[in-house]
Amino acid sequence: MQALCRSLIVVVALVLVLSPDVKSAETDVGIVLMHGKWGGPPAPPIQFLATALRTKGFKVITPVMPWGLKRMYDADYPTALSEIETAVENLRKQGAKRIIVAGQSFGANASIAYAASGREVDGVMAIAPGHMPDQQNFGASVSKARKMIKQGKGEEIASFIDNNQGQDKNINTTAKIYLSFFDPNGLGVMPKNAAAIPKPVPFLWVVGTDDQIYRRGEDYVFNKVPKHPRNAYLVVDANHSTTPKVAAPQILEWIMSLNY
Repeated sequence: MQALCRSLIVVVALVLVLSPDVKSAETDVGIVLMHGKWGGPPAPPIQFLATALRTKGFKVITPVMPWGLKRMYDADYPTALSEIETAVENLRKQGAKRIIVAGQSFGANASIAYAASGREVDGVMAIAPGHMPDQQNFGASVSKARKMIKQGKGEEIASFIDNNQGQDKNINTTAKIYLSFFDPNGLGVMPKNAAAIPKPVPFLWVVGTDDQIYRRGEDYVFNKVPKHPRNAYLVVDANHSTTPKVAAPQILEWIMSLNY
């Protein structure tokens, strides 16, 4: 009975989020919302959340990133950060005065990396964060990439291993591009990036109870970001893919609490 009640509450909340009757006036908050590994808009899991955000009047851009299925590592991580910056500039041209960088899985990873780069942001949302080169075993492919670079073959395409929620995939990219994403001390390391964010900004970490990263708790990344009174660690009953949809009402509530 309790489970049924919880399900009904979620359904009602989602209906309210997307109902045309509750569509809000356009705001000056812009959100870059990035997809996860091997994904990409307009496919789930971020599309529902993007629609919910737009319904509330937020300006939202959902760029296709280098780790997406349509690109599969055709550019390195620094280039990915530049692409986020371009999306931010486009939002500002649309009238956005406050910028939130956000994403699911690898998109969450990139949101943290972008904030750590020192570029100006007004908030970060890491939703079902993923890609952990500091924790996952990419050692053989990382060694291969490093060896190729040392031999002057960094621009040559080769086969390397990627992993997405326990599923391995061979990817073909250059050694330099691969190492930029998979170096266990590089740009893809979330704890390192969290600690490097130069100033406190509102930070939201959203994780599902049926997600691998849930077991790592608050100390893995969340407690390393600069302290801000609006920082929040949100746990929902969801898995890695369903978290953005299940948490949509709470995510909207958090953004509105910022009083932008």
